[in-house]
Amino acid sequence: MSKHGKVLVAMSGGIDSTVTAIMLHEEGYEVVGVTMKTWDYASSGGSKKETGCCSLDSINDARQVAVDLGFHHFIVDIREEFGDYVIDNFVDEYLAGRTPNPCVLCNTHIKWEALLKRADQMDCAFIATGHYARMNELDGRFYVSKGIDEHKDQSYVLWGLSQDCMSRTKFPMGHMHKADIKQMARDMGLHELANKSESYEICFVPDNDYRGFLKRRVEGLEERVDGGVFADKEGNILGTHKGYPFYTIGQRRGLGIALGTPYFVTDIIPEENKVILGLEHELDRNGMFVRNVNFQKYAAIPDGKEVVTKIRYKTPGALSTVYAEDKDLLKIEFHSMMAAITPGQSAVLYEGNDVVAGGHILSNFIVN
Repeated sequence: MSKHGKVLVAMSGGIDSTVTAIMLHEEGYEVVGVTMKTWDYASSGGSKKETGCCSLDSINDARQVAVDLGFHHFIVDIREEFGDYVIDNFVDEYLAGRTPNPCVLCNTHIKWEALLKRADQMDCAFIATGHYARMNELDGRFYVSKGIDEHKDQSYVLWGLSQDCMSRTKFPMGHMHKADIKQMARDMGLHELANKSESYEICFVPDNDYRGFLKRRVEGLEERVDGGVFADKEGNILGTHKGYPFYTIGQRRGLGIALGTPYFVTDIIPEENKVILGLEHELDRNGMFVRNVNFQKYAAIPDGKEVVTKIRYKTPGALSTVYAEDKDLLKIEFHSMMAAITPGQSAVLYEGNDVVAGGHILSNFIVN
């Protein structure tokens, strides 16, 4: 009989999830390791060797740790549900002129649900991952807080977790620094793991060529969108482009057009196959609408509440005021101009270190 109960640990084969499993095992939990097969890289048509969480090497690394420590390990095939939801959304968002964040969608709608389902099947009371975040509870509500290692904090990608998911989730890495994790791995004799490089690529686009992926995924896309126009905000035609899905707000490089001064993508108009270009200051906005809202720390946000809002993973966030437009739609007004507020990306609202809510950016605007 285990000391603390049974926990299902998502093991990618990387250092964070491996040390998570080891720590929980040493603390007295009965650990069951699972590695999720989300994507068959051979079917993506990419040119690079398979790497990352879905590769055979990663699966074998995770299994070996389980064998060495004497706990069970299973491979869970979720390719069908992953592909139907995450990849279809990825394609649809680009075709709508937005820039998606598939890792957030996968975490909140695929991986956690898959983990809970298997946890119930195996009588596991908890699930655990190697994310750098902390789980907290206030007045019966669960919420994610930033990990203490500010350089590795992953709370931004966890805004969509449900109360049910969070009530059963453990994040051992959230209370530690990456340097300490690497040293722990070395102390355990896992030198190769401690020196293993980390992958930041989208698992189903491991060559980072999302344009090539879209072309392969959507039959006839290249011919359908080729020959669109670049224009400025006054409507003046500046040149032609390869198709609106292949551009994103804030993009400067790879436009294939020389205008004598740096121009940026400031807007995308899918129905006209038009990409609007402007000078850097024309990217500035101080308002946005956020949809698909998930509330964490509080069940609702009162109008006029001040929060810090992040619109990108590696930014510190900015002071803003929130207004509820609908139960699933927020209007956020920043206290200063923000560059390249990108529809489709995640907006995460913080109170101190705590996630209040999050959602997907629908559109941006300038507050009069």
